[in-house]
Amino acid sequence: MLSDDIKKTIQTAYSQFLENKGLKSRYGQKMMIAEIAKTLGNIELDEEGVRESSTENGNYICVVEAGTGTGKTIAYLLPALVMAKHLGKKLVISTATVALQEQITHKDLPELAKNAGLNFSFNLAKGRGRYLCLTKLDNVIAEYESGINPTRALYEDEYPSLSAQHYKLYQSMMESLASNKWNGERDTWPQAVEQDEWQIITTDHRQCTGRRCSNVSACSFFKARDTLHAVDCIVTNHDLVLADLALGGGAILPAPEDSIFVFDEGHHLPQKTLNHFAHHSRISSTSKWLDQSNKSLGALLGAISGAGDVDRFAEQLPALFISCKSLLDQIFPQFEQLVQQIKFGDRESHYRFEQGKVPDTFKEHCVNLYKEFDRLTEILGKISEEVGKAMEDAHCPVPKVDLENYYPLIGTWHSRAELNRDLWITYAIADKESDAPKARWLTPVDQTGGIDIEVCSSPILAAKTLQHSLWNRACGVVITSATLTALGNFQRFKMRAGTPDSAQYHSFHSPFNFQESTLEIPPATVDATNADVHTLAIIDQLPNIIDLNAGTLVLFSSKKQMLDVYEELPSEMQDKILLQGDASKQEMLIQHKQKIDRGEGSVLFGLASFAEGVDLPGKYCTHVIIAKLPFAVPDDPIEAALSEWIESRGGNAFMELTVPDASLKLIQACGRLLRTETDKGKISLLDRRIISKRYGKAILNSLPPFRRVIN
Repeated sequence: MLSDDIKKTIQTAYSQFLENKGLKSRYGQKMMIAEIAKTLGNIELDEEGVRESSTENGNYICVVEAGTGTGKTIAYLLPALVMAKHLGKKLVISTATVALQEQITHKDLPELAKNAGLNFSFNLAKGRGRYLCLTKLDNVIAEYESGINPTRALYEDEYPSLSAQHYKLYQSMMESLASNKWNGERDTWPQAVEQDEWQIITTDHRQCTGRRCSNVSACSFFKARDTLHAVDCIVTNHDLVLADLALGGGAILPAPEDSIFVFDEGHHLPQKTLNHFAHHSRISSTSKWLDQSNKSLGALLGAISGAGDVDRFAEQLPALFISCKSLLDQIFPQFEQLVQQIKFGDRESHYRFEQGKVPDTFKEHCVNLYKEFDRLTEILGKISEEVGKAMEDAHCPVPKVDLENYYPLIGTWHSRAELNRDLWITYAIADKESDAPKARWLTPVDQTGGIDIEVCSSPILAAKTLQHSLWNRACGVVITSATLTALGNFQRFKMRAGTPDSAQYHSFHSPFNFQESTLEIPPATVDATNADVHTLAIIDQLPNIIDLNAGTLVLFSSKKQMLDVYEELPSEMQDKILLQGDASKQEMLIQHKQKIDRGEGSVLFGLASFAEGVDLPGKYCTHVIIAKLPFAVPDDPIEAALSEWIESRGGNAFMELTVPDASLKLIQACGRLLRTETDKGKISLLDRRIISKRYGKAILNSLPPFRRVIN
């Protein structure tokens, strides 16, 4: 139960924040603060500080949909900070995007600390891959200057050649580190760093030598990580939370039992979870890697022989490399026959195993692949351990510098073997009848000289993973977003995320005046079922409904349709259009705003990525045109497997999945119009199914209350 003292602390902090900022309270914000405080106030701890079993029914989880303009960041930060401190727990704020992470860290939390009279500390947590590895930077610079790097010569695929441009970049990074002008974090480097440039000088948990590294005292990652244990609030992202949970929880972030979690942009969490726990590996590429590893083994052992029991374990590697390669080479032609059945003309690009079931003809082979990769993973793990121990052994005959140079390569081998082991076990072991099946599919990949086959598997629902790893363990949880409901309820989110029915669910509407803006179905709008007819109708409509002197966003569900429409428009319209693909998303938005600021009109043509997270307030966007109802692409193997499973259980996949998903995406698209309380404009939907189909009317009624103009 929420005590009177805690209530007063929260109320006083909120009043003080509003007064100091010169703001007025908002109904939705006040209600959100109250409901989050009440939910977290339900938590009772036992003598060891663990949440009591009496709160295991879900009333420690608060799911809040808060429309744009509610002020939800302050609405969850204020009560969560107070309650986490009261319970003696860490507050972990997780977002889906870097932009929101930085907004919370650099704006919202400092403003709250300054204006609300609350005393708390906070820091930003990012994954190891966002930080520079000083040892790798040292090595690549030395390599370029000397022309010698034994690990690169040993394994060209893992260590591509450096260019003069790379060298110049890395030299400037080293100089900035030495002069304390840079902290080694990718996001704080003054210029954008391409992924291929950054990948050479960062590391992962398998390659990192950790506290044994000669450069650990200057390590950017460990400096940042060491500060996390001392702060009250940690701001991070969904991927890092999921990575920590995959390691058992508490490996990177505080343990779930010791944390109050807030997931902002929470509608992304189920999909992020699926991505994180999916498995992929390419057969031919892996076969070539195994062959090259076997050929390189002698040179590697020549450098680190004598380090602990490395030699004894390494004796087993040649046979394992050969065995794994042989098994992959045998299964490739069998899978290739399946891939040849793909009907590309029907928009298929994958071969999916029906109901996720791997035919018995492949099962034994998959079991053998799992067993061999499991053994390879085990041996490489032991070699990695031996090299790690040898780095701490003052009497080891192998120089520490050689051990440090080769440890990342062994770690890369270990990670790749582990990746394949984790994939093949999902093909070797059948799903339990009581569980949702995994999606399993093959994707052909064009390669020089032929095709490779990517073997894939993924859960079809994140619910069970999140229940087991997060919901059942966390001390308390808040999940929030502007879009959590679909068709006016939380059922879609419950199914995909696995939050219990007994959790607290609330929806607070945006304070914006939707009645000053219109949702229009123009007279010439046609049903989008026939793609060709629909495209021609859009080509005819756009010149009549777009004001070329204003800011317009046109959203398409298909790249082909977007390009087809653009090609047929008059040249005077084309001159006003910024087309997705011609420049980066960020550059397009900058150009669009610049044109509007100059008094020119500008039209953005974009796909799904422009329907969410794009902020074009005021005159930058007064008209949003949505080409068609945003139904999912039918080729997605995970969604297809989920639909198949629902149908097999007597459900209606179209009404349970497709329609709610389209409803949520349409709400997100409509959300591009009103970004501030003074914004107004119109939305044009060019798909008559919204009024001609029964499901369309359900979608229409779930949209914000714009004034409707339907012809």
